[in-house]
Amino acid sequence: MKNLKLLAIAGIALGLFSCSDDPVLPEAPQVSIKSISGLEEVAQKDTLALVATVTSSDETDIAWKINNEEVQAGDTLLFTAEEMGNYEISLKAVNAGGEHTATFAVDVFGMFRDGTFVLNEGNMTSENGTLIFISPKGVAIDSVYQKVNGSELGNVTQDLFIVDNKMYIIAQNGDRMGGDGMLVVANAETLEKEAAFSNEDLAELSWASHVAVIGNSAYIRDNAGVYLLNLDSKALSFIEGTAGAMKNRMAVANEKVFVPAGKKILVLQNGEVKSEVELPGTISGLLLSADDKLMVSCSGSPSYILKLDPADYSIIKQNEIADFSVSAGWGASPGIGAKGDTVYFGSGTKICQHILETGATSVMTDVSEHIEHAGIVYNNLGVHPTTGEVYFNTLKGFGMDYLINDITVFNFSKEAPQMVHDFKDYTNFPAGFFFTANYR
Repeated sequence: MKNLKLLAIAGIALGLFSCSDDPVLPEAPQVSIKSISGLEEVAQKDTLALVATVTSSDETDIAWKINNEEVQAGDTLLFTAEEMGNYEISLKAVNAGGEHTATFAVDVFGMFRDGTFVLNEGNMTSENGTLIFISPKGVAIDSVYQKVNGSELGNVTQDLFIVDNKMYIIAQNGDRMGGDGMLVVANAETLEKEAAFSNEDLAELSWASHVAVIGNSAYIRDNAGVYLLNLDSKALSFIEGTAGAMKNRMAVANEKVFVPAGKKILVLQNGEVKSEVELPGTISGLLLSADDKLMVSCSGSPSYILKLDPADYSIIKQNEIADFSVSAGWGASPGIGAKGDTVYFGSGTKICQHILETGATSVMTDVSEHIEHAGIVYNNLGVHPTTGEVYFNTLKGFGMDYLINDITVFNFSKEAPQMVHDFKDYTNFPAGFFFTANYR
């Protein structure tokens, strides 16, 4: 018994001494992934910066994977993707104490989903229309439709409309110079062509200029009035009572199409004229406002800027503009643009601002003071509905001078006007600005 007790004591002592020599292992690391921008989505070919946050008491190795394929080590991943879709980003951290993995989901959307388009008419005798894209980061790319599809838009493109992730582009002269059609339908995120209607398909139309779409019905304005096109059957019919529809953009609200026609707005629904709204002057601009009302300008002396309820056609606010003419000129785009109830219009090369609530109107800047060549204002300004930045198209002149041109972008949120961009020599007779944010 005495020997057993001695052995037990010796064993305990040996255990105590041997435990004191064992290394102390660190705890397993903790890791998380953070998007520097705070976003969980990114456009095709753009970059989303992701950073690793690692908590560890020991040296740690980390590795990134995209959809389970290891791509790199390091604490930062600059993620970019060529294809749309959902991607799983994983980050594995390993130290002597163990490992931990964090995941982060990224949605990659089409590179043309968000941004600004400038539609070029081209030239009726020498070139088809083209489409310029300006990204939210201020990068301009010309001829984007052609670069995506390897084919061209129609001749003298005048207008486009975006709905249900589709872009509808109308060309006055259609496919007569080998373009894809009088009406082209493309994916609004990728610009890949989905359908095209040829001159033969739309033979009844004469100088088609503007388009609006509800469901499978396209409303197309031409010299005679407005036609209804069934996008599935290709059946085309004239809408009685639309003679006199102006060569300017239509607006869609409450499942109705609002068409400028002289001193009145034609209200179309289900292929018929449902109502007419009389206004105090000749319409020079009609657009959907941020609160889903209609912003309207009327030219003349005096001119007017007013807000209309598309539900009952009542006038919410009507302001007289005594010192300026709010005109669209010969342009095929609205003479006004707006962010909320702050409205902008052009007066020659001057950009004017009108505050609907107060009725105050002021000149914000003269574009000719910012650029060298502002000989001709071609079509009308546009206003980004989110940033409030004002876009303006100018040419040096006609003849070959049209190739010398500027797309200028102005910010009026500070005390002094700021020209934040000047995109030189991109346009070929621009038909207007189209902001994807207006079609949400």
